[in-house]
Order: sequence, then C-alpha cells, then structure tokens
Amino acid sequence: MSEFSFTLIFTLPEGQQDPAVWVEALGANGCDDALIGIGVTGRIALDFIREAPTATAAVVSAIEDVKRTVRGAALVEVTPDLVGLTDVAELLGYSRQYMRKVMVNRAAFPAPVHDGKTALWHLESVLRWLRQNKVTQVPLPLLELSAVTRQCNLQRELAALDAALQNQLGKLH
Repeated sequence: MSEFSFTLIFTLPEGQQDPAVWVEALGANGCDDALIGIGVTGRIALDFIREAPTATAAVVSAIEDVKRTVRGAALVEVTPDLVGLTDVAELLGYSRQYMRKVMVNRAAFPAPVHDGKTALWHLESVLRWLRQNKVTQVPLPLLELSAVTRQCNLQRELAALDAALQNQLGKLH
C-alpha cells in the first residue's frame, strides 16, 4: 500500500450549487481522507491523502466516492498534472532556481504544454525525464500518480473533441 496525495475538483449539479451541504455527506461516504474546499460557488475541491495499492485505485475510488455522494457532479480537473517549475520544485523538495537550472542546462528537457509568461508542463513528462536522465530519484508513487492524473484530465478533454476536425488534423501528420 502507498499513500497518494491528489486533488479532485468538481462542478456541482444545477440547483445544488451550495457546496456546504455536501461536506458532511462526503465525509460520511468515503471521503474522510480528504480536506474539502468550498470557496468557489458551484464547485467543490477535495484534497485527498488516500492509501491504496496503486495510484489508479486511489484516484478512481475517490472519484467514485464523490460521484456516488454528489449525483450529477462533473469532474473538472485532477491534480497534480499541469505544473510550473515552482510546482515541480515543491513536489521534489528543491528550489525553483535549481529546477530552472536543470531545465536550461540539459538537452531535451520536455517541451512545455503552454509556453507563455508562465510555462506549464505535464508533471508526468518532467518526472519521467528527470528519472531517465538521473537528475534525481523520483518517488515511484508520485510518478505513478502523475500518469494517472494526466490520463484522467486527457480523458475528460477527449470528450469535447470534434471528431470531424480531428479526422482532418490526423491527415496532416
């Protein structure tokens, strides 16, 4: 068994937008290992520290617990997934400056998903690169969790794709 720390963010069903009414019910229905945030109207965030044999089991069971309790809740995001260098540094116990040095001084550092004022990467890509290039010992539970959270978010995004446009884009590769 390993311990996995992750966050689930949901939108609440129409007509049931007050998250405060769900806090006690979530605790009673399997989410007693989560801190529940209710700061945004119409949304609820749960910061889990869940013990499970795999990251998949931890995340999937947590999603099931929430959806069983809050019928009609829609998953918005599972974290950690999209991260900046500061996030990576915090997760691994390094300074942001050290992570920036690693990124700048090493060839083939993963390309960011978003490159703007703040660059963003999929955590999984960065952790795999750090591990493969022997920059640091990446904890396996964190690597496993980053792969699961990425898959959850990608699956949610795939549901919104336009099939005809994807077909056209696929022909361009």
